[in-house]
Amino acid sequence: MVVSAGSESTRHNLAEKLNHLFQAVVPAGRGPYGNEEVAQVITAAGVPISSSYIWLLRKGQRDNPTMRHLDGLAKFFGVPQAYFFDDDVTEQVNSQLELAYAMRDSRIRNLALRAEGLSPASLDALLAFVHEVRKMNEPQTKGGEPRKG
Repeated sequence: MVVSAGSESTRHNLAEKLNHLFQAVVPAGRGPYGNEEVAQVITAAGVPISSSYIWLLRKGQRDNPTMRHLDGLAKFFGVPQAYFFDDDVTEQVNSQLELAYAMRDSRIRNLALRAEGLSPASLDALLAFVHEVRKMNEPQTKGGEPRKG
């Protein structure tokens, strides 16, 4: 993965994108999907694919799947097919997946719901408060400064 500073987008290869989906799209109350489960569902939807081929894609040992395979994977994970070849779409979808993951925590969801309808000034104050609480929860160095990284 190549990460660029500033306004340039982050570039990911197919294996990284696919592995990210396996990590980010996890059904509630259970662990992540396995290659076999994904292959069975995609094959049942009319796109034959094997778990070993998915494994090869995830390891980067295959990097040129057919459009049908990309379409099957995209439909399975609920992302647009462009996720796999357009880095702007990848970043947008990843942001949405992060938000969806955070919203699985009922406390975060309740906080967001209660914040709806607040004035812009109140929202800014709430964000500043959350920022200060996060700083207080960061591990401290011997000098009392928050640790970096």
